[in-house]
Amino acid sequence: MTVLSHLNSVSSNAVLSSAELESINRSISTLETRLANYFGSEIKAKFRFGSSTRGTILPRSMDGKSDIDYMVVFSNSDYKPSTYLQKIRRFVATYYSSSEIFQSSPTIVLNLNHIRFEIVPTIESWFYGLQIPAPASNFSEWIETDPNDFNADLTNCNVSNNSKIKPLVRLLKYWNAQNSYPFESFLLEKEVINMSFWCCTDLKDYFFTAVENLSVGFFAPQWKINVVNRAQNIVAEVKRLESQGMPYSAENEIKKLIP
Repeated sequence: MTVLSHLNSVSSNAVLSSAELESINRSISTLETRLANYFGSEIKAKFRFGSSTRGTILPRSMDGKSDIDYMVVFSNSDYKPSTYLQKIRRFVATYYSSSEIFQSSPTIVLNLNHIRFEIVPTIESWFYGLQIPAPASNFSEWIETDPNDFNADLTNCNVSNNSKIKPLVRLLKYWNAQNSYPFESFLLEKEVINMSFWCCTDLKDYFFTAVENLSVGFFAPQWKINVVNRAQNIVAEVKRLESQGMPYSAENEIKKLIP
C-alpha cells in the first residue's frame, strides 16, 4: 500500500454504510412522525440540513460527534427563542426520556446509541426568511439563516475539483475528530472550499495542500496550534520520505496522522 492508496481507503471507509444509513433513516422517520403527532399545526415545516445532506457526514465509529442537523419551523413566530427551545426540549423528553438530552448553542441535542440529533427551533417571516436562536444574544433574539446555502457551494467546488473535495473533507473531519476537534466541523468544511488546489490531481495532493494551508488563527489556544503544526510536520516528513524513494516509511508516517 502507498500513501495515496491508504488515504483513498480511509476516505472510502468514511462513508456511511448501507446498514448505518438505513438505521439513521428509520430514526429520522420516527422523529418526524413524533414531531407531527406532538406539535400538529404548531409546526409548518421540518427537514434535515447540514453534513448529512451534502455527503460529508462521518460514521459514528470515526466521529463520536457525528450528527444529523434537523430544523423545526414553528408556525407562530411571536415568542423569544428560549420559548421554542423549551418546546423542543419537552418534546424530546416526552419521547426519548431514556436518552441523553441537553442544549448546545441554538440546538437541543438528542444523543441516541447510533446517531446524535441536533434539533434547531426556527421561525419564518416574509421579510427575514428563516431565523434561528442567536447565541450571541443568549438565545433572546433571532438571527437569519439559510440552512442549505453551503450545499451548493460545496457541490460546485467538488465538481470543479474532479470530485476530490468531499473525500478530502471526510479525511480532514476524521483527523479533526481524532485530535479533539481543533476546528468546528462546519467551519473546517468552509475553510476547505476557500482553499486553492492548483496542480492537485489525486487525493494525496489535495490532502497535503489542505493540511499545509490549515490555520486556527494567531490567537487560538496553544493546543490547537500544536495539533495543526504536528499535522503539517508529518506531511512534510511524508513528502521527504517519498522524494527519497521510501514509500513504506512514508505510508507508516501518514498513518500517524490518518490511522
